[in-house]
Amino acid sequence: MTTDDIIKKNNEELTEFEKLMNQFDYSFKKGDIVKGKVIAYEPSGVIIDIGAKTNAKVPLKELLGGPSKTPQDTLPMDDTEKEFLIIREEDDEGQLTLSYKKVALAYAWKQLERLKDEDEVVEAEVTSAVKGGVLVEVMGLRGFVPSSHIRTRDAEELVGKTVNLKILSVDSKQNNLILSHRKVVSEQQAEQRKDLFENIQIGQIVTGDVVRLADFGAFIDIGGIDGLLPLSQISWRWVDHPADILKVGDKIKVEIIGVDEEKQRVSLSLKSQQPDPWIEASKIIKEGEKIKGNVIRIKHFGAFIEVYPGVEALLPYKELLDYQNKSGKTLQQGDEIETTVVRFFPEDRRISLSLSDRPHFEHSAPATEAESPEIKE
Repeated sequence: MTTDDIIKKNNEELTEFEKLMNQFDYSFKKGDIVKGKVIAYEPSGVIIDIGAKTNAKVPLKELLGGPSKTPQDTLPMDDTEKEFLIIREEDDEGQLTLSYKKVALAYAWKQLERLKDEDEVVEAEVTSAVKGGVLVEVMGLRGFVPSSHIRTRDAEELVGKTVNLKILSVDSKQNNLILSHRKVVSEQQAEQRKDLFENIQIGQIVTGDVVRLADFGAFIDIGGIDGLLPLSQISWRWVDHPADILKVGDKIKVEIIGVDEEKQRVSLSLKSQQPDPWIEASKIIKEGEKIKGNVIRIKHFGAFIEVYPGVEALLPYKELLDYQNKSGKTLQQGDEIETTVVRFFPEDRRISLSLSDRPHFEHSAPATEAESPEIKE
């Protein structure tokens, strides 16, 4: 081979090498979106092959994921190409610095805008409770759910849980994402209410959860409807407040005693699940007989004495005065006292008492608090 042949061959090989190098001689600039595959993991980040002369790197802080996620969870090593943003041009070793997080979040903002427009439900993890609401993470973004849009009164209950939310507002420029839990629950309940009112009927026994307590009763979730359990329907015994017997979160069986579909109201009874004490009392208590009982409460027209578990009788105010004059002491709540049964109407659930062996009344005294014209509910 002559010298000219050798030079010619070297030139051809050099040309082929230059062509091969030119395939990778792209102009990579900061701000460009590039595609690449994971080829290695390092303590400081993930190595990506983007087809450049040297491999690029995604620092750990530019990955997307919570503290529980590893780089392998976020960027698995497979044949899938992913998009990255160049955030720093070549360093001294010719390596580019990439961000996976910025690209993923940009797509997340766009997807959330679409989901808001379509009024779709999104899943989010509640990360913490803060003043005025809770913070959530959805698609790698931090969002806020105001207290007025949280179903439960105790926001701490939601921390660490995954909940369904609807988007109220989304603004990527302001990094602002507001969501609602109550809106999802309300819409679900609307569907449940529709189905429930088509199937419930008076006398039906249902299981429900105690969701709220008030002075006048308790609200029970019976599957999409918060039915009212009035104070008078909680127990045959006198109940000062629902909290004396119930607490939020209790699961109880109740009877449906009233349905108003137009007003979307349901009335419930718990005491109907218990034996009626007046039936048993009618077998034991007789007019003219003496009976012992405990003072349950004292009103200005008399005292209510529990003469049988769940059965109260009225000792009129005049009798209280006689007792005070004769004994020299005032009758107190919780005191035990022996009285005489004057009148007993079990069908009306009325019992009148006296401290005398042979009492005489000019007028029939009210036997229950509700029957007194002086008492307003």
